[in-house]
Amino acid sequence: MPHTENHATHREVELLETLRAQGGSARTSHLADVLSVSEETIRRTVKVLAKTGMVQRVHGGVYLSNTEALDPVGSRLKIRTKAKGQIAAVAASMIPSGSCVFLDVGSTTAHVATGLRSHRDLKVVTNGIHAAQALVDNNDNQVFLAGGALYHVEDGTFGPETIEFVERFNIDVAVISIDGFDCETGFLLSSAAEAALARAVTQRARRVLVVTDVTKFGQSAPLIACKPRDVTAVLIDKLPDRIFHQKLIEWEIEVVVVPDSKTGKTR
Repeated sequence: MPHTENHATHREVELLETLRAQGGSARTSHLADVLSVSEETIRRTVKVLAKTGMVQRVHGGVYLSNTEALDPVGSRLKIRTKAKGQIAAVAASMIPSGSCVFLDVGSTTAHVATGLRSHRDLKVVTNGIHAAQALVDNNDNQVFLAGGALYHVEDGTFGPETIEFVERFNIDVAVISIDGFDCETGFLLSSAAEAALARAVTQRARRVLVVTDVTKFGQSAPLIACKPRDVTAVLIDKLPDRIFHQKLIEWEIEVVVVPDSKTGKTR
């Protein structure tokens, strides 16, 4: 059975993490060698993951279905910039000056950091380099960059040291991003280290804002980012399909559909 923090079994998570480390694809024989299991075990695990949509099978190998999470944050900052900027502006308007804020490593969250530059006296706790750079030495805001192992793709720090550092703070608002969402478990992430940090933060923060675009709804990922009861609001560029919207309402999560900056209307 899956662990409570996982949307997949330990072996499935291990295989997915190995695929991420290999750049998103690998041959079955190579995965068997790396994980010290038989090729048949790999094939069985891949078959289960393929049914969830997390991977695609090819002859002799496998690749991740959602490869966007493998792109460096610096590259993702340049994708869907209009929607991310609009979401970020609304998120920033929901955070009062003087707050203690956690910002994760997501590209939309980096836009939120830019949107917070007009705020004053913030205590910003982050494991993301882009968020820290956007707010340091600005309007008497204090930036606390968590230590830990530096991950190149995310341009951020992760690990037990990161979690220990963040847990020292009394966080008013946490802003997090996600890789997927389903109606069974809710908010999902692809990276084990990122998911562990997200869970630690969202359990402590008074308010949690999830910033995302509608494409993440229906996407699968192996790890639970946070419990639905810990999320205050989802800020999104378009209303998700009815089944997802109804689930958010059922969980008493506010859904904020960001208006188009040209029309002023929700989309």
